[in-house]
Formats: sequence, structure tokens, C-alpha cells
Amino acid sequence: MRLVLATQNPGKLKEIKTLAQEMNDLTWLTLELAPEKFNPDENGSTFAENALIKATAAARLTHAYALADDSGIAVDVLEGKPGVYSARYSEGDEHRGCLKLIEDLKNVPLAQRAAAYHCVMALVSPEGKLLHQAEGIWHGRIIDKMRGTGGFGYDPIFYLDSHGKTAAEISLAEKNRISHRAQAWLNIKEFLIDHYSNRKSS
Repeated sequence: MRLVLATQNPGKLKEIKTLAQEMNDLTWLTLELAPEKFNPDENGSTFAENALIKATAAARLTHAYALADDSGIAVDVLEGKPGVYSARYSEGDEHRGCLKLIEDLKNVPLAQRAAAYHCVMALVSPEGKLLHQAEGIWHGRIIDKMRGTGGFGYDPIFYLDSHGKTAAEISLAEKNRISHRAQAWLNIKEFLIDHYSNRKSS
């Protein structure tokens, strides 16, 4: 079975590829990247809408099954912002995005900075029909100083009380065990096994 990953985000691509490599039970699945001309207009108002837009665009370009993920961070005291605008929160610059969020929360006590990473994955057929959707949510809080060099996006300021570290300080292996993206991928993986494991190619 041929499956296109609908993304051009290098950090997201690295995580999804790492997750996908750990699939001894998916040897019948062939993964490839969306072509360079893949650049859909992500104008949805929810993570689910944007994931479907990207997956559908990739399927139409490649005539293959496609998997897209849309994700972002939502801060409680900011009424869920930046949400679907996480990647555009500061002109697409991840470092500046972290600094902007720190600035926006400068008058909020650390104990009140609850936040969550959200990820929605959409799997579509070669014709662009939605086959399955999965969601993952990863809880933490926003700290006032960037820490760590791993990950991407808001990971340097996304603090995990369970680990005493930010998402940028834990290993990629650990992140791929507990993150919002890992949760969504596990659901997608189970769906693929249940419905397509008997397809050697398509």
C-alpha cells in the first residue's frame, strides 16, 4: 500500500518518519513524501479541517492514499490561542513564536499557564475521501524561558511536570512515545492494520 505523508515541515516530517520507521507490523506499507509543489491553502478553522485539506490535496496530486496531520498549541488563559495559527503566530519563525508566547503570558503566574498540544491526523483515499481521523492531546504548561535544543515549534517552552523537563529536553524516542502526534499516529496505525494489512500494493 502506497501512503503519501502530506507535509513539508522538516520537524514534523522527522517525527512522522521516525514514528513510521517503528512499524515492523506495517511492512506492506510504502511511505513517501508529498511532492515539492504540494502547498495547499490551510484556511480551515480547526485542526481537523486543515488536516483534511492537506490530505485531500496530497491525494489529488499523487493519486495515492494520503496522511496529513495538523497540529498546534492551545493555551488555556489565551482562550485556546494560538491554536490553528500556531505556525503563523509570529510570521512562521519558531524562535520568535516562542518569544511572542512568553511575552503574551508575562503577567500570568506559571501555575496558571496550562497548555496542550493538539494533533489531528486525516487519512484519505486516492480519490480524496476521508477514511479515518485520529486526535492526540499532550498536556503541559508554558514556562518563561526557552530550554533544550530538541524538537521544534513551541517545544522549548512546553514544560512537562511529569518529566521535569521541556519537550525540547526529552529524547526524540521519549517524545515519540507520549506526544500528541504519537497518540494520533498509533490510532491511525491500528486503523491501517485493521483495514488494509491484506493489501500488498495499491
